[in-house]
This record gives sequence, structure tokens and C-alpha cells, in this order.
Amino acid sequence: MPNVVKSAALMVICLIASIGAARAADIVIGIPSWSSANATAHVIKEVLEKRLNLEVTLKTATNEEIFAGMDEGTIHVHPEVWLPNQMTLHNKYVIRRKSVIMSEKAVPAEQGICVTRHTAETENIRRIEDLADPQKARVFDTNGDGRGELWVGDGDWASTSIERIRAESYGHARTMQLLEAEEVVAMAAIDAAVAVDRPIAFYCYAPHHVFSLHEIVFLEEPPHDPRAWNIVNPADDPQWLTKSSAAVAWATSFLHVTYASNLIDTQPAAARLLSAIKLDVDTVSAMTYAIVVDGVAPADFAKQWVAANSDRIDEWMAAK
Repeated sequence: MPNVVKSAALMVICLIASIGAARAADIVIGIPSWSSANATAHVIKEVLEKRLNLEVTLKTATNEEIFAGMDEGTIHVHPEVWLPNQMTLHNKYVIRRKSVIMSEKAVPAEQGICVTRHTAETENIRRIEDLADPQKARVFDTNGDGRGELWVGDGDWASTSIERIRAESYGHARTMQLLEAEEVVAMAAIDAAVAVDRPIAFYCYAPHHVFSLHEIVFLEEPPHDPRAWNIVNPADDPQWLTKSSAAVAWATSFLHVTYASNLIDTQPAAARLLSAIKLDVDTVSAMTYAIVVDGVAPADFAKQWVAANSDRIDEWMAAK
């Protein structure tokens, strides 16, 4: 009898666990490895839970994993897709497979290589071509090898391979050591350089809290020309670097909420809401500043933000 009771109890526990797991799978939001996406993901989670009474879980993953998950139905939302960075994934899943939908609402963004204003003014480094000058590049040398160091992004980011292409095209791949590291490591290096007025150059994008923390300037570049922007995806060709070229500025970039198309059938209210979410540069910057600089826990910040922005969320809810 005791064994029977134990077995029955175990079955009940398993049943409760399975019900909880099924409930938690209402919507899964992927979180890629940068701060603004983390902030946006938590805000979307809070809105879906509070306004639609859904159980939402968060899952850390790469862009490739999130898109594949939306295609397979294991992940439902990417909170911040950057275009043109993720154009290969966008073309595969949004255009060809049609398993993913990109919201038409977008936040304009900017990308490039930045230096501190102190670096630009004291070292006369104002154009990206200056990095290809061995003498000027040497001011960024911290390890004594004669070449400067340049953070080009996280290894998981599509922008990182594009910055490597741009470095080859502009010529600073030969004068600068191109570093890949997690964003938190790069931001710590920027903070340290600013504290002692040491020259530093790095990949940068806006909206981003670093522009609120320090005086940062984009290096000047030739304007974007799509005819000169020839990007081969590393996943498509092992010779991607030698076959690519991009000695011009990035095109104006945009951030989009993107979600699995099957939500239209399984969670139609959520799909409508995700299509209606509209943020702006100042809002995204403020979100990341609160989480990264002020140290507010993302979940706590999301609760505060949603409570303080009910009118804006009402507009999202009312959108058709």
C-alpha cells in the first residue's frame, strides 16, 4: 500500500508539473546578447502577462537560434531584430518560409565605429580612414605590439562579421587588432579608458546607454552606397571575408519586434499586440540605461515601466 500511495503521489506531482510546463509555454520570448533587447524582452513579457493574462517565459539564445525556434514553434518572439544586420535570417524565415512575421513598426538606429570625443580632439582621429594610418592606429595600442585594438562586437552578432569586412575594405584590419568579446567586457573597457583619458575606438550602435554615459562620437565615413555594400554571409561561404567588400557607412538601420506567424492562430490577441508595439530611440536608450547603469533588475524595471506607460500600452491594445 505505501508503494501504491507513493506511486499515486508521484503521478499527481508529474501531472501538476506537466500542466505548469504547458501553461508556461503560452509564449516564449528569445533574448539575444545585447542590453536593449534584454530590456525590450522583459517589457513585452510584462505587457503580455498583465494585459492578456498569458504565461510568458524568457529564453537566452543567439539570433540564429531564436529565428529557428520561431520557425519550429519552440520560441515565439524576437524582441529586437536589427536590419540590415539580420537580413539573411529575415530573408530565410520572413520572406521565403513565411514562418516569421516582422512588425512594420520600427525604431531607427545608427551603427559604425566610435571614439571618445577626447580621442577625436586630442589625437585628431575623426574619420574611419584614420584607423588605417599606422601612426594614428598606434595610439590605440595597449599591449605594445605596434597595432591598436578595436572591439568589433560580440562573436554572436551579425554586425561583427560585417565590421570585419569593413575593416578589410577600409584597411584598418592591418593596423588594428580586431577584438571580439561580450558587450559587458567592451563597456567596462570603455569606462576604464574614459576614466584615464586613454584613446579608445570601438564598434558602436544607437540607441545605446553609452551615449548617455560618455561623450562619444561616430567616426566620419563615406555615405552608404548599396552598390559598394557587398556582404557575403559566413554561413553561406567559407571565403566570405575575401569575397565581401564594404568601404562605406552602414545604411540607416531599424529595430523590429518579430514573432512566429503561428501566433496569428494560436494567440491572435498577442500577435496583434506584438504588431502594434511602437517604441522610439529615447525610450529604448532610457530602458537600457535603467537596467545597465542604474542596476535595476530587468523584471522590476519592466513592471515599473508598464505601470507608468498605461496610455501608450492602451494604444497598442486598441490597434487593429
